[in-house]
Amino acid sequence: MPSFRSVTAPIASVVLVASLSGCGLNSVPTAEENVKARWADVQNDYQRRADLIPNLVSTVKAAGAQEKDILVQVTQARADANRVQVSGDQLTDPAKVQQYERAQNNVTMSLQRLQEAYPELKSQGNYTTLMSQLEGTENRIAIARRDYNEAVQQYNTRIRTFPDAIGARIFYGAKPVTPFSATTPGADRAPTVNFGNAS
Repeated sequence: MPSFRSVTAPIASVVLVASLSGCGLNSVPTAEENVKARWADVQNDYQRRADLIPNLVSTVKAAGAQEKDILVQVTQARADANRVQVSGDQLTDPAKVQQYERAQNNVTMSLQRLQEAYPELKSQGNYTTLMSQLEGTENRIAIARRDYNEAVQQYNTRIRTFPDAIGARIFYGAKPVTPFSATTPGADRAPTVNFGNAS
């Protein structure tokens, strides 16, 4: 006949494992990795936009445009944005996230000025194609930012609510992650850029 101790030991182990899993041992790192993956998506889409800009600048130059100042601004904004990098481990630093966002917003504003300065380029096939690709990339950026913010909201809620808050504090020292927010004046509204494909 099994002893009381040999019967209760496995039950106690199951209860201990269940109680620890309810304290965020698995869910907190899973949510954190989701945040980092969504941040990588944001960075990937901004990189796609940065990769399109040299072709756009070359197309404008080839069209014989006289205004070089805006081309310089676009190129400089792209270079500045590429210098500002935020890793997944730095997402708890609001200043770093805001610096990244400001740099990317400067690229958006310079592209708007380029569009306004060169309305005659709409008829050029290469230009229209590139601007259409940039428009698609801006849409991808908006979706990636939304997905990132949703992941941040889920993670921040998880590390602050019971029972996951216990494991988040004790085992991981989890800190809230900074969401992507509109810090530039007017950034809360979609840019009104005509990418040459509207009638």
